[in-house]
Amino acid sequence: MSGEFAVVLAAALLLVAALAAVLVVRTRRVVTTPTERAVHAALHTASLAARALRQGLDADSAETAVPYLRDLTGADAVALYDSDGNRLARDGAIWSAALDDRCDRAAHASLSGQRRVLDGADLPALIAQPLSPEDGGTIGVLVVVTAAAPGPGMLGAVGEVARYAASQLELAELDASRARLDRAEVLALRAQISPHFVYNALNTIASFVRTDPDRARELILDFADFTRYSFRAAGPYTVLADELRNIDRYLTLERARFGTALDVKLQVAPEVLNVVVPFLALQPLVENAVRHGLAGQRGGTITLVATDEGIDTVITVEDDGVGMDPEALRSAHADALGPDASGDHSAHVGLTNVDHRLRAAFGNDYGLVVETAVGAGTKVIMRVPKFAAGVHV
Repeated sequence: MSGEFAVVLAAALLLVAALAAVLVVRTRRVVTTPTERAVHAALHTASLAARALRQGLDADSAETAVPYLRDLTGADAVALYDSDGNRLARDGAIWSAALDDRCDRAAHASLSGQRRVLDGADLPALIAQPLSPEDGGTIGVLVVVTAAAPGPGMLGAVGEVARYAASQLELAELDASRARLDRAEVLALRAQISPHFVYNALNTIASFVRTDPDRARELILDFADFTRYSFRAAGPYTVLADELRNIDRYLTLERARFGTALDVKLQVAPEVLNVVVPFLALQPLVENAVRHGLAGQRGGTITLVATDEGIDTVITVEDDGVGMDPEALRSAHADALGPDASGDHSAHVGLTNVDHRLRAAFGNDYGLVVETAVGAGTKVIMRVPKFAAGVHV
């Protein structure tokens, strides 16, 4: 060990000891360094930019984001362009008609995916950095204007900021895609509402028109409320109480058809009525029990139970019908995923749809569980969390 190294090491140890003494004496004081404060400020600025960019890339989000992007790059001015080269917003105090034109041309040149750096002797330097997501392509361009000649540090900072902005825009697109998928799956469930149920319900109502007009009127109102709820213009989620109310309408119509042959038992804990669930999540479960559990034997019992289990709510729909072979159920589930689902397999599209929506909303721990065997009935178990981030009515 050299003498110089020993002196440095000793000084470092003395500094550590001194800092330890200060921290012991002043335990309640928050000690930060200029570097820590700079990092905190940069992270805060980045979060503000992300909040705007997560709305997607348009004139409003760009207008909100550009001041924060300028702060992150340390530039004199910035401009943000969309994937067609249209300037959405700019920020800074050095803009002119000539600078606008240079920025526009640089942005259009960068749509090819290559960064462009323009440096003029008497003009500000430009860095046109494409916004490129991980899967390739260009979804926009960030143009940075700086009075100083851009060095490697500046170029690296601009590249990192552009990557960050692109990732936030990619997340925005994923959010939008998820919302479109949710709407598509709700439409698929609506289309899956059995035409046989509609036909049978209307026939049942017609049979009461002469013999019991009051009952027919009540059933017409139930049928109208059922269809109004099922085809309502709403988001992908609702509360359990609304789902149960619609299930009651459905079962009222089915009991009118089956008479005393169909027995329904409900056991619902009051504290779970306001739990948020995917819209039309219970309908396929109950309809499956009626159509494939009981209709084959002309009646039986359906038991619907919703219980409070700590952080989760557990909902079960059980029938004492004919049941089915578990292997056949797996095969039907697999076929229901394909484009050619038909016949008996199409009956499980609704269950598959609900299973996917549960997993997408709450994670893979919250898919459907089906317990069944030939001659032993079927039990479908749905578990949902009482609270989940981003899931609300």
